[in-house]
Amino acid sequence: MEQQNPRVLTVNIGAATPTEHSAIPVTGIDKQPVEGPVLVRAPGEKGVAGSGLVGDVVCDLRHHGGDDQAVYAYAREDLDDWQRTVGRPLGNGVFGENLTTTGIDLGTAVVGEQWAVGEELVLEVSDPRIPCRTFAGWLGERGWVRRFTEAATTGTYLRVLHPGEVRAGDPIVVRHRPDHGITVRTAFRALTTQPELLPELIPATALSADARATVARRTGSGTLAR
Repeated sequence: MEQQNPRVLTVNIGAATPTEHSAIPVTGIDKQPVEGPVLVRAPGEKGVAGSGLVGDVVCDLRHHGGDDQAVYAYAREDLDDWQRTVGRPLGNGVFGENLTTTGIDLGTAVVGEQWAVGEELVLEVSDPRIPCRTFAGWLGERGWVRRFTEAATTGTYLRVLHPGEVRAGDPIVVRHRPDHGITVRTAFRALTTQPELLPELIPATALSADARATVARRTGSGTLAR
């Protein structure tokens, strides 16, 4: 996808709704576009804190939210591709993303890449999204975890380096890109279907603490510090 005029298409937040597809009986995956602005700030430690967007709900704090995964972005272009695949409309926010973007290929974003969004907000690319059964149950598509994994169009989690407000239409400006070249798509494949790629992730120290622990454990490389 050629990158052109990268920007936030919509800002999406979710409320707690019942689910049968998680050990936690509620989920915040049903994100809906809202009128901005929405304040975004570092929420705090994983397991205690949830979303980086004020007003957004994260229910399963053990597996989601916290500083390393404060914001989730997914590209409208990838949603369009999935629409054609599944044969039904997929609205902005349906994948549980906080920011539906346009004009930017999130799969080629480099881990540790920094975005200036709007006037003050600064975000940093951290992890690819690993699909779970709550996601699969929410979409109701047969074999969804396998299909999503094979496609490797995961979107990206981001941490908040500087708080600020975000609204639909805000430009996304890449202000720093690490030279290690490890992309979100490479990180996803290494952490899922291609473990032989795991050693390549060692320089990508902007991965979440959980992902860095996985890399260290499975490669025998010791603790990977930020």
